[in-house]
Parts: sequence; C-alpha cells; structure tokens
Amino acid sequence: MYCNGMSEKRRIAVYPGSFDPPTYGHVDIIKRSLPLFDKVIIAVLENPSKTTALFTPNERVNMLKEILTETNGTKLITFKGLLVDCMSNFGANVIIRGLRFVSDFEYEMQMALMNHSLDARVETVFMVARPERTFVSSSLVKEVAKLGRDISPFVPPPVAKALKEKFAI
Repeated sequence: MYCNGMSEKRRIAVYPGSFDPPTYGHVDIIKRSLPLFDKVIIAVLENPSKTTALFTPNERVNMLKEILTETNGTKLITFKGLLVDCMSNFGANVIIRGLRFVSDFEYEMQMALMNHSLDARVETVFMVARPERTFVSSSLVKEVAKLGRDISPFVPPPVAKALKEKFAI
C-alpha cells in the first residue's frame, strides 16, 4: 500500500530483444531485474525482414523457457510491431535494456525517447552489464560456435547444445 491509502500499482516491465541466441548476459539482466518488478515479460522479437536470425522465435522462446525454469515472476512472449503496443496488452510501462558499452547508450537513448514519445506512460530502465559479460554478444557467440570453439563460458548449456546442433559440431 502507498502511504496515502491507495492500493499499490503492479510494476510490470518488459525486457525485449532478439535473444538470438540468449547469453549469460541476458540471463543476468533478467535475474537482476526480478527484485525490481512484480513481473518481467521477456519479449522475443519476431522480425520477418531480419534474415540473419539463426533461431526461429519459437526456438528462442523454448531455450529461454529451459534456462529460466526456476525463475518465478517471468513471462515469455513473442511480439511483432511496436514494443509500446505490445506493452499496453500486458499493462506494462517499463522497458528494461542492458548496456554493455557507452556506444550502446546512444542507440538505446534514442529508442527510449521514441518509445516515450509514442506512449508517455512508458519509461526505460538501463541496467549496466557485469564487467565479465560486456564483450559477449549473441553475434560473437554465433561466430565462435560456427568456428567450432567452446562457447560454454558465454551461454547456458541448452543454448550451447542448440548451437552445436545448428552448426553440426
């Protein structure tokens, strides 16, 4: 309850991304955001025009389900179109974004301002990546896996297994 007697508003956040594939960095942001919100919706982007995706949206959701089996307070969805439109379907008003480098901030700031312009109720929370995760990106993980090297320090076991199967390693 708030001090003025009004009932407490549920804090629902959305963590959007391509998650192609999910990394330990993604998992870290999800787990660190859980104490801050009543519910965290992990929203996997369905982008039919993006031909570089290695995994289908359903494959990405299934990997995340397997990784987050013990994580209460999350919901996994796929979405197309504008994030703010997706958010309104769930009563969410916070976007969670992870930042690895200063260069990420410039792009993420632009997106945050656009999302707020499209829906003034939407705020963006930036979470800084752990130092040991800053250099890891889904793109780099895919490249290292494709070349047959060990990616286990960067991705959870279900993701490592799926990458090995994709690249027939």
